Amino acid sequence: MNDDHIAEIVGQWRRERPDLDPSPLLIIGRIQRLANVLDAALRPTFAAAGLGNGEFDVLAALRREGEPYTLTAGQLSHRMLVTTGAVTKRVDRLIARGLVSRLVSQSDARGRLVGLTPAGLTLTDRLTEEHLANEAAILHGLADDDRRAFERLLAALTRTVGSGALPGTHG
Repeated sequence: MNDDHIAEIVGQWRRERPDLDPSPLLIIGRIQRLANVLDAALRPTFAAAGLGNGEFDVLAALRREGEPYTLTAGQLSHRMLVTTGAVTKRVDRLIARGLVSRLVSQSDARGRLVGLTPAGLTLTDRLTEEHLANEAAILHGLADDDRRAFERLLAALTRTVGSGALPGTHG
């Protein structure tokens, strides 16, 4: 059996529909498959701490901000590419765990900031170490040149996808 299931699928489409070009599946299909495999490989680190990926995203975004580790819900939304509603749900769960708090903004008493608690900072630092070690282990089999080429190609694809110039988008 071929270990490259996507190549098998492309071969089947070429046989069954020679009028179509299924070659985009060799990239898009593999990216989708990798996304599922990577999610399954990365999720346990967060699950062991009782967190979902999205909750860790909140903690990581706050930690990357630097002291005092605070952002508005809108800033979190922008950094995580999710709606403010999604941010609110995640923040509420993290508040219940004592990992973040809501603070009154010093510059605008009407504004609220989300901030890491000391427990949140400690947990985020530990999970970040584990997460990055896990990612490094996943990439261990790639040579440095291959990694740099992959980084460059993924950045180019990300720019293309993020430009809003895709079919069916109104960017």
